[in-house]
Amino acid sequence: MKYPNLFKEGNFGALSLKNRVIMPAMGTFLASADGEVTERQIAYFEARAKGGVGLIITEVTAVDYELGRCGPMHPRLDDVRYVPMMTRLADAVHKYGTRVFMQLSHAGRQTNASLTGGRQAVAPSAVPCEMIGETPRALTTEEIKELIAKYINGAVICQMAEIDGVELHGAHGYLINQFLSQKTNLRTDEYGGDFEGRMRFAKEIIEGIKRECGAAYPVIIRLSIDEFVDGGITPEAGVRIASYMEKIGADAINVSSGTYDSLQTLIEPTSFAQGWRVYLAEAVKKEVKIPVITAGVIREPDFAEAILAGNKADFVAIGRGQIADPEWCSKAASGRAAEIRKCISCLHCLDRVLARTHIGCAVNVKAGRELDFKELKKNGDRRKVVVIGGGPGGMEAARILALRDFNVLLLEKEARLGGQLNYGNRPVGKDKLTWFIEYMEQRFPQLNVDVRLGVAATAEMIRAENPHAVFVATGASPIIPNIEGVNGENVFDAHTALVNSDTIRGQSVAVIGAGMTGCEIAELLALNNNQVHLVELLPDVVTGAGPLDKMDMTQRLNEAGVDIHMEHKLLRIDGNKIDIEAVSTGEKRYIEVDKVVLSLGVASDRRLYDEIREAYDHVCLLGDAISPRKIVNAVKEGFEKAVLLE
Repeated sequence: MKYPNLFKEGNFGALSLKNRVIMPAMGTFLASADGEVTERQIAYFEARAKGGVGLIITEVTAVDYELGRCGPMHPRLDDVRYVPMMTRLADAVHKYGTRVFMQLSHAGRQTNASLTGGRQAVAPSAVPCEMIGETPRALTTEEIKELIAKYINGAVICQMAEIDGVELHGAHGYLINQFLSQKTNLRTDEYGGDFEGRMRFAKEIIEGIKRECGAAYPVIIRLSIDEFVDGGITPEAGVRIASYMEKIGADAINVSSGTYDSLQTLIEPTSFAQGWRVYLAEAVKKEVKIPVITAGVIREPDFAEAILAGNKADFVAIGRGQIADPEWCSKAASGRAAEIRKCISCLHCLDRVLARTHIGCAVNVKAGRELDFKELKKNGDRRKVVVIGGGPGGMEAARILALRDFNVLLLEKEARLGGQLNYGNRPVGKDKLTWFIEYMEQRFPQLNVDVRLGVAATAEMIRAENPHAVFVATGASPIIPNIEGVNGENVFDAHTALVNSDTIRGQSVAVIGAGMTGCEIAELLALNNNQVHLVELLPDVVTGAGPLDKMDMTQRLNEAGVDIHMEHKLLRIDGNKIDIEAVSTGEKRYIEVDKVVLSLGVASDRRLYDEIREAYDHVCLLGDAISPRKIVNAVKEGFEKAVLLE
């Protein structure tokens, strides 16, 4: 076997796991409005169990539903009436030989009045979370003891439901983490003060679960070994906490990092490198004898195998990777790692949850919708379908159509598949987009998709194929404003700037437009030793991006030294200077530059669609050709329209 360490048995105490791959807890919002496990939630986890993972840890599950939730449609285990559906979940996972734990959680200060019915959040001390912006009240000693009992009761309910073990959520700024950290625990009673006092809350929970459920019932704990906040837990303190958890009976340490106030360190944007925080797990492993789990943008089996082979951890958590491809494990175990559809770190899954809807994935439309697409109808009967455009929407449509037994011809005018992804993969950290192209490139020969590159489709060409249906994914082109000087030799559109960014060094460059693409170009050029001026008409940058991407990009622009001019309008380009005007005051000034990059969005190309739309019974428009949006929209449209074709 190529990955002997990944796919050998492991243990948490007396509990054996069939391999060393874990699906960590991640919010799905697939529970019912009352917090009960649902059939959709079961189908979601069952798909990952079928895919071969050794252990699934379900999402944050409230031990106190009234004050402990961190989101709507939040699962709960504070009453025995939830046992039947929990048992169905356990049964669905167990039939594939996969184990399942539930993560016992309480939000503490990391919740808000909209989730608590207007009641004030509770915490060890009245220290507000900056991201939430609401000050909690300090728990009384008696309330703390009641919460400890609720954690213990949650574990008892899990055991009743045949859940194999529990994970205590002591990371990411939730309640246990708040007790552990001297930044958020300012108490002077028995549950604060010194190190032992800050540990007491977790200690009494672990001891209580072991007492009520038996010493053999696995209890693991997830810890933020580094909170990445001033005054919070440092790696040195985090390792000490992990060692203490071993002493008081924890069966494993699941190493993580961050809190809501350092959110990008626990749910990483695309700029973070694969396995960037394995060093934290390695530090813990040197000090404890119980198993250590590591996580952090681990996408590839080779990378995961190297972690285990290097004795940096005992188990590897593949989270978003298994949202993107529930067969991650089975493909790796059977020597088909090249067929894994890797997570591209686009954060669509997080953006969905933050928008208070259920889990989704930009590259896997079925994620969270497993019941909607149980089986593809294989009724294509080799009928011809022509797909115009090899961007994400066109590629996904071609893949699904081929799986349905249609005879698929994919025409792409450029020399490589990918469409806009071949520009989008140029900025810092965005090379992960190439993974999606590579996934499709290796799938198409297996599916007998006829791919013709360097072919600009015409109506005559399509007519010659006599197709049953035509899918048009002709994308979009950069918008060039009608202002003086835009045709100068030193003026580039966004695509041209991205392709040629390595050749622009040591110059003064103005980037016009501070959407995500403009910001990425500005950062890329600044890192190439250019003085970059970013000009934006609106009063903000990175508009349209999710909150975490926005936070990350803004920080990176500042670190790169980009000079940002918000609320300024480009009036004209005059050789080696640009004239701009302040929106609010009308004040005009100029900036001397060597080059100008126009990043003002793209316009849909619907010309071929409009030409052929009346000629065939089935003509489908996809992606940016409908309107310029994100990869998730193109893939979703390609998938759904290919599924629905009759």
